Amino acid sequence: IGMKLNLIPAGTFTMGSPEGEEGRRDNETQHPVTISKAFYMQTTEVTQGQWMAVMGTEPWKGEDYIKEGANYPAVYVSWNDAVAYCKKLSEIEDKTYRLPTEAEWEYACRAGSKTTWSFGNDEKELGDYAWNRKNTWGIGEKYPHEVRLKKPNAFGLYDMLGNVFEWCHDYSGEDYQQSPTNDPTGPPSGFSRVFRGASWRSGNTLSTRSANRNGFNEDFLGSSSGFRLIRQLD
Repeated sequence: IGMKLNLIPAGTFTMGSPEGEEGRRDNETQHPVTISKAFYMQTTEVTQGQWMAVMGTEPWKGEDYIKEGANYPAVYVSWNDAVAYCKKLSEIEDKTYRLPTEAEWEYACRAGSKTTWSFGNDEKELGDYAWNRKNTWGIGEKYPHEVRLKKPNAFGLYDMLGNVFEWCHDYSGEDYQQSPTNDPTGPPSGFSRVFRGASWRSGNTLSTRSANRNGFNEDFLGSSSGFRLIRQLD
């Protein structure tokens, strides 16, 4: 279905943000996290073409703030929809596809960096890597843009800092206080799921930071709700 995945190596990183980082919120306490197993991660968001090839539906059809085409992100997708997609693709290919944990997502987003963004600390470079309100809504292009048009991070992943929010496996928690060091999977229960990566509608550029965290109800649908998936190694 034209989906490319890159191998993300196992490793240890510092999750969260330092206290002096501009835009930092209280739920971003820095702590060491070890991702003990390598995994494959999709290099882009799931696209409309990839969604249709597996699910045969067009949930974005007729909705506002949308441009249709095979290489545009699949949006108006809830957390439950994203999980259903992973399950169906797993059955088709006899492989294990799933949503990333929040820790896996930030580890992949940072791609070895310790800076505000994966490319560094200079906000002037953000437009080279991310779609946000300034370079979409601000110029009359009020929709998520095609994937792979911006620069990738060091792991070869595109749009990790913008374009659409991306669902993660975890329930959304206030902080990492109870989080284990190795392969954390988030709280055991909650009222919402983790949404990462900012979107084309994000007006505050600091919300595109690698450490920024969001949570939305599982049934949330919108022009900024998308996902990318992980394939577990055999």
